[in-house]
Amino acid sequence: MAKKYAMIIDLHQCVGCGACDLACKSENNTPEGINWAHHFTEMSGTFPKVTYKHVPTLCNHCEDAPCVRVCPTLAMHYGKDGLVTHDPSICIGCKSCMLADPYGVISYNPKDAFSDYTSDTSVAIKGGSFSKKELSDRTNAPFPNFNAARGANDYEAIRGKGAVEKCTFCDHRVEKGLAPACVVACPADARIFGDMNDAKSEVATILAANKPTVLLPEKGTKPKVFYVGNYSQGSYNR
Repeated sequence: MAKKYAMIIDLHQCVGCGACDLACKSENNTPEGINWAHHFTEMSGTFPKVTYKHVPTLCNHCEDAPCVRVCPTLAMHYGKDGLVTHDPSICIGCKSCMLADPYGVISYNPKDAFSDYTSDTSVAIKGGSFSKKELSDRTNAPFPNFNAARGANDYEAIRGKGAVEKCTFCDHRVEKGLAPACVVACPADARIFGDMNDAKSEVATILAANKPTVLLPEKGTKPKVFYVGNYSQGSYNR
């Protein structure tokens, strides 16, 4: 049976530290303003009965993905093992996928990434912090920025401008039997990644024992990012 990768985010375990967001940025070298892993927060109620919610977000790798349906060049497509992947080499930057995406997890890169590190001399604290250019010069960082980890998987190691991009479930790591970077970085083990089609996997076990939720279920896209538990209170089976 073919694999069908999915991710569960346990909102009861999640402490909202943002380690997943940072790990994704580090692993995939995303520039400022582009976040493959992100989150939103909600606060509701009236004091003292107030509820706070922190919800991590990423591409849902939908089984019926609107972004795939509308892509005119097939740059956005279904890849191996249930992943929705993107081929930047044939992306024309029309943003049709972004318009179709109900989750807002696809980004457009309008400029050469990290080009500000060649010219920006502003500092946050004069005499106390580096400018982007000074940091780049002192570390002898090459430009354009080269991401060796992504290049090893035939992905474009130098991020081009005029194309969209999004979470890949770290397919370059998954191919090697490793978990996505956001899963590894989570200090609370709130993220569980695995094969839904393997009945013995932790993902399949948790999904079978709980009533998971997905974002925007009314869209009918069959997301493969599931949520269990609550940020503040709740009981669940794990």
